Amino acid sequence: MRVVITDGGRAAAGYKGTAGDCVCRAIAIATGLPYQRVYTALAVGTGTQRRSKRTGKRGFTAGEGINTKRQWFTNYMHQLGFVWTPTMGIGTGCTVHLRDGELPNGRLVVSVSKHATAVIDGVIHDAFDPSRGGNRCVYGYWSLPPGA
Repeated sequence: MRVVITDGGRAAAGYKGTAGDCVCRAIAIATGLPYQRVYTALAVGTGTQRRSKRTGKRGFTAGEGINTKRQWFTNYMHQLGFVWTPTMGIGTGCTVHLRDGELPNGRLVVSVSKHATAVIDGVIHDAFDPSRGGNRCVYGYWSLPPGA
């Protein structure tokens, strides 16, 4: 897949250095929303999520990773108009990769191992090439329905 290197507006929002903000970056790129607006929404979500057995109380930040399995995250993506499509299930193995022709056209936020990336009409938009030469397995993706 072709790759466009972009920070999704992170530097323009005043952030420096690197961070674990791939989810924020991918959403900002796929939606065209300002990075800061997405960052703030995700920071509030992660800062107000309840503790669990595996995760303690988290700060109000989107730069240290986002637990995309939480209900507040699903609700946020639905508010933006996205629909989740799983591409892998228990025992199915990897059937979809970050390579040409395996993802639909449109604006996608793609979930891969320990990372999220934006794919727009078959082109990866990210701060680096996450495809691993076309071998990176896609767990699923959030897509904007046509006309959304």
